[in-house]
Amino acid sequence: MKKELKKKRPVSEIELDELEKSFSRSHDFQKRIYSNRKTGICFSFIHFKTLTDQKMITKSLLPQLLQGEFTKIDDLKKLLPSASIQICEDLSNAEHLLLNGYVMITAEAEKQKAAFMAAKRTYDRELSHPEVEQTVIGPKEAFVESISNNLNLIRKRLPIPELIIEEYTVGSISKTIVAVLYIEGITNVDYVNMVKERIENIDFDEITDSSYIVQLISDNKNSPFPQLLDTERPDRAAAVLAEGKIVIAIDGSPHVLITPTTFSEFFISFEDYFFNWPVASFVRVLRAFSVIFSIQITSIYVATLTYHMELIPTDLLGTLVSSRQHIPLPPFYEALMLELVIELLREAGARLPTKVGQTIGIVGGIVIGTASVQAGLTSNVLLIIIALAALAAFTTPVYKMNNTIRFLRFPFLFFANLWGFVGVLFCSCILLTHMIRLTSLGRPFLEPFYPPRYRDLKDSFLRFPFQPLRPVYLRTQNPHRFQPPQKSKVKRDIDE
Repeated sequence: MKKELKKKRPVSEIELDELEKSFSRSHDFQKRIYSNRKTGICFSFIHFKTLTDQKMITKSLLPQLLQGEFTKIDDLKKLLPSASIQICEDLSNAEHLLLNGYVMITAEAEKQKAAFMAAKRTYDRELSHPEVEQTVIGPKEAFVESISNNLNLIRKRLPIPELIIEEYTVGSISKTIVAVLYIEGITNVDYVNMVKERIENIDFDEITDSSYIVQLISDNKNSPFPQLLDTERPDRAAAVLAEGKIVIAIDGSPHVLITPTTFSEFFISFEDYFFNWPVASFVRVLRAFSVIFSIQITSIYVATLTYHMELIPTDLLGTLVSSRQHIPLPPFYEALMLELVIELLREAGARLPTKVGQTIGIVGGIVIGTASVQAGLTSNVLLIIIALAALAAFTTPVYKMNNTIRFLRFPFLFFANLWGFVGVLFCSCILLTHMIRLTSLGRPFLEPFYPPRYRDLKDSFLRFPFQPLRPVYLRTQNPHRFQPPQKSKVKRDIDE
């Protein structure tokens, strides 16, 4: 079901000549008049050559129209049985069809009736490996920019009639197709209606990527945290649909959106489900520790050297004093300078071509770090801490959350310089308060930690064996996923 959200210009009141006149200002608009060789009827062939497949037109459509027998527009259905043809008695939808890759054919004797044939030109990128969510084991397919291909990748993993796909047209200029996917009988109806309502209420001119949709339908548009999870993996999209979540696919974007989501899901890699649960739990705990370390280690360093020198052990104090003996900058400016250098190297490496970016990141980091220590601008201890903090941030599987972690280090750094450990604690309280108030599709962002959902804790920062019930916070219509196996009551001997 495809729904048009924006009101189109009343084309029905425009005559054919006026329609051609308005389009003829564009050089890619083409109108040709041909004559059928058998019946002698003259017909107009109208289309945008940049939107239509020229090979299909010259090899399939035109030869049939020139050599086949037809005296009126209705005969085209018999003449071209394999083509997608629409016969219209008015021009109310002509503008929309022409701009979507259709060819318009009008006969000289029937100017109020036209035939539209689909001849859309498409450029689909071939399926490739995931570039952002890379895994060692598991499927290697990733979404592409074509929404039809993306829906195919999901549909073949969930070949059930209950998988519902509803399409909307969003953007007054771009006319971008947005698809909402959910499984009927599992997904909460209230969540589905809420997503539909928010997409229908989007008033924006041009939608380029799924990131636009995230910013337009999020609960809190001023939060640094992403409130919808994006993924490029079809297997992950199919898995969350089976859980009872909603997937939003956008034409032209190689990522789909998942909602509702929680904070802990941004630190879960789908590869975790391919390992045994003790190994997966260890990796998740390691990621959680890395995030805390990346955000606060630099601010702790600044607060300790600025206000709390008495907390440093005697054995470590000598090392810190000797490393900062000839450095003219206070710890705050020293840390701020190195943090900005790391961000500059990251940004430069991301914007340059792949091979050049990797070289700049490695060589630039080594050269700048070594030179700054030898010049006496930074201490070698802080350089190690900054490098470890940057490395720890890369353990986050979701790129947008990685950017949020990079951003959060700077407020903690400023508060640590202002009030020491009190400033770090104060900034932590502000951050925690904001996260408690944050929601995703109306659901608390910190679930299952707040409010506590003890059953859902088994698949958060720890991963227990596969659970027979779906997550509590999704409020699914059918909470059961599978029937757990019955435990055997017969006790066997040790050698059996």
